[in-house]
Amino acid sequence: MTKTHEDTVGGMALEQLQQSLQDWERSELASFLDRQPETKSDYATESGTPLKRVYTALDMVETPLEDIGLPGRFPFTRGPYPTMYRGRNWTMRQIAGFGTGADTNQRFRYLLEQGQTGLSTDFDMPTLMGYDSDHPMSHGEVGREGVAVDTIDDMAALFEGIDLTRISVSLTINPSAWIVYAMYIALAEQRGYDLDRLSGTIQADILKEYIAQKEWIFPIRPSVRLVRDCVAYGARNMKRYNPINISGYHISEAGATSVQEAAFTMANTIVYVEEVMATGLDVDDFAPRLSFFFVCQADFFEEVAKFRALRRVYAKIMRDRFGAKKPESMRLRFHAQTAAATLTKPQYEVNVVRTALQALAAVLGGTQSLHTNGMDEAFAIPSEEAMRLSLRTQQVIADETNVTSVVDPLGGSYLVESMTTGMERDIFAILDEVDGMGGTIKAIEDGWFQREIADSAYDFAIRKANGSRPVIGVNKYIEADEKVEIETHPYDSETERRQIDNLHRVKDSRDGAKVARLLDELKVVARDESQNIMPITIELVKARASMGDIVETLKGLWGTYNENPVI
Repeated sequence: MTKTHEDTVGGMALEQLQQSLQDWERSELASFLDRQPETKSDYATESGTPLKRVYTALDMVETPLEDIGLPGRFPFTRGPYPTMYRGRNWTMRQIAGFGTGADTNQRFRYLLEQGQTGLSTDFDMPTLMGYDSDHPMSHGEVGREGVAVDTIDDMAALFEGIDLTRISVSLTINPSAWIVYAMYIALAEQRGYDLDRLSGTIQADILKEYIAQKEWIFPIRPSVRLVRDCVAYGARNMKRYNPINISGYHISEAGATSVQEAAFTMANTIVYVEEVMATGLDVDDFAPRLSFFFVCQADFFEEVAKFRALRRVYAKIMRDRFGAKKPESMRLRFHAQTAAATLTKPQYEVNVVRTALQALAAVLGGTQSLHTNGMDEAFAIPSEEAMRLSLRTQQVIADETNVTSVVDPLGGSYLVESMTTGMERDIFAILDEVDGMGGTIKAIEDGWFQREIADSAYDFAIRKANGSRPVIGVNKYIEADEKVEIETHPYDSETERRQIDNLHRVKDSRDGAKVARLLDELKVVARDESQNIMPITIELVKARASMGDIVETLKGLWGTYNENPVI
């Protein structure tokens, strides 16, 4: 029998509470409002969910006790692990990436010296899009917004002197993710590492690109095949590494609400699980290694509820839709990043406060890994000083606030539990709508996700412009005569030349005939959807084939993708 809070408290007690609430509204509240009206006529979360004035046990009546549960037990609402931060803190993973592999390696070493516990790598736009650094499309962008990686030699320089079996490594890349993944694996094998000792993740989630971030190379279906092959390869060869980081972060940054971010990410997840299972793998063979990446936005309690609801939704999807039996197959684990979209250039120092509160919400929501944005990130790649302060923000939360001493300390809050249940309901409603349209890929091809995000982004822009959504320093408490003086991370104008020189040295010294033979073999594998593309890609990068060699070969086979405009 399903037990609710009504069963626990007793019908009579809730009737008395209902009467007490009504009496309070007629007396104390009404009298107070006569003297001092509230500042707004209506209150709502950032996702538009109406907020009551006060929450009581009445708001938890429809939440089954088993849906709240206990940490480390299905449906994992209160956390994926029984002890959470009492056992170990979340991984503190400040992102880094600029210039050449050697340049970023220096930043990695600096962050590790400051106490960072995981590495997270940003790649430049040419690497993301599969262009070599000497391609005309790369001009002016090499190493500017991330590290440039053309060949395995760049990957070796990136991790020079860093033991990959002792540090968790996240690789933030999308359309060309399988190639960077292959380079990481090949480097580990060249160093003699046991692949089962590697930990970390590669983002790889391509569907969110078509939905939100708009960085793609190939059409949707071959791109999903590449994701499938990454997950299947990882499941069979790397027991600790997460071969995909399914991402809601970029969906949110494109303008989605928190509910949309959560629901759209779960819709993408369903596609990936279906694709991998179609290769013959049982869901319990690979689901334990799926990982997630979410933003932590400004609406504090909504974000805490979002993370709790996501764990519950995911657990039910994996058990009820896909037949998962292992608890670890139903246990959602996620990395969080504070919201870049909330960072401002005016009064940029206030970004430290924004980031600290968002980071605290992520911790109270039970994150496994966290990146805190730099206060200067609205201007450029964060400086070392800004990164150090961001890392210290996490360390203060971990070591000085005592919030890590209790698992899910907001569990049982009338507000948080009510919002968690409401968000779960809203997420499943959106998933039902997507199923009714023929599934995620069909909805992307029809532009449905894109229109939903555009509408939400427009609504937020209007509210920001008219001041109903306050942004300190931008539309409220403005300093008209503010003079922004900030020293930002410089871009080395010699980066492009140095990187191209490195690339040409590699191409001049490699066995060109071997690379050509392997590229021909790549075409054969790519034409046969039953084959996994990872092994041949690993062989190619070991032979020092470049990113561009591999991508251009497959463009000739698969073509590229052009989106139908959404109006």
